[in-house]
Amino acid sequence: MAARGPLSGITVVDLSRILAGPYCTFLMAELGARVIKIEPPGKGDDAREYGPFVAGKSTYFMSINRGKESIALDLKSEADRRIFEALLEKADVIVENFRPGTMEKLGYGWETLHERYPRLIYAAASGFGHTGPLSREPAYDMVVQGLGGMMSITGEPGGAPVRVGMSIGDIGAGLYTMIGVEAALLHRERTGEATKVDIAMFDCQLALLENAIMRYTVTGQIPGPLGARHPSITPFEAFPTADGHLIVACGNDALYQKACQAMGRPDLADNPLFKTNDLRNRNNEALFAEFAKELRKAPRSHWIEVFGKAGVPCGPINNVAQALENPQVPVRNMLIETEDPKAGKIRLAGNPIKLTAFEDPKTRPPAPDLDADRAKILKELGL
Repeated sequence: MAARGPLSGITVVDLSRILAGPYCTFLMAELGARVIKIEPPGKGDDAREYGPFVAGKSTYFMSINRGKESIALDLKSEADRRIFEALLEKADVIVENFRPGTMEKLGYGWETLHERYPRLIYAAASGFGHTGPLSREPAYDMVVQGLGGMMSITGEPGGAPVRVGMSIGDIGAGLYTMIGVEAALLHRERTGEATKVDIAMFDCQLALLENAIMRYTVTGQIPGPLGARHPSITPFEAFPTADGHLIVACGNDALYQKACQAMGRPDLADNPLFKTNDLRNRNNEALFAEFAKELRKAPRSHWIEVFGKAGVPCGPINNVAQALENPQVPVRNMLIETEDPKAGKIRLAGNPIKLTAFEDPKTRPPAPDLDADRAKILKELGL
């Protein structure tokens, strides 16, 4: 059988739940790995209780657990521990997102597992990592968005705190965990040595602050929310038109000059207040007023055509439905289908990682029911 992806042949034992860890293992499954999800008996992953629901099944859970297998194990039960340990004998990677110390209490900390299974890569995603004074503290996505500074630069100036509109704390940690695991797999391939991957959601939020940390360390000024405006590039924000907002993004002086010409305001290109990006940044309010005055004279579609012909990057602010209607979506296979035995066909986000050596099918296997693969897994293990 042809390999499904570059991680075909890799087996992942997935103890994680809700979002950060499952997002990591979801991506690994998309890239061909076999992911065996270990869930608590009875209720399973907490995400199974998150809506919206179709035929009583969580589509939230489906979206990040498709293509995995499920077996319910109680790791405090001797019989289930034997099954778990038999799985570890065959696994390449274990992923967990418990609070630090939990795996040690169960007898499955990194040191113990590394001694017993020297080729097993151990990946842990937690709120604050396995070291430091906050290591044992609990954390959810919004907690680390707040602690990590992300919410302080999100929203309108002077407005109430605003959560980033998706779970950037969890998704960021999931992405970094996958990167760490794949680096560890490459290291093992080269040296034979397995390693521990220790990812903290808090660390990831700091890393994702991009230029905000640099702006603070260099200038001493604490960055704040700027609405739709870029903190370092001008004009690079959303402007009002006659019928809605339009994003205009001039990443250099040449694009700024093209925008001024296309808008019928060549005087703005020659204005000494706006000659360079640094000057435009300092005089942003004055420049915004000039652009807004012109752009309000015509509808958004007019300006998209005008700026498009001039080669100036611009675009509307779509809602989710409009984003999915973009002609790029089917061409890039970014809306796929999975068929669940009970819920039927569900459309979900596709995989943005496109690899020329592997197919990107339009359908995917469904997410497993709780404990759905027990019989098959036990047979494979000779149990």
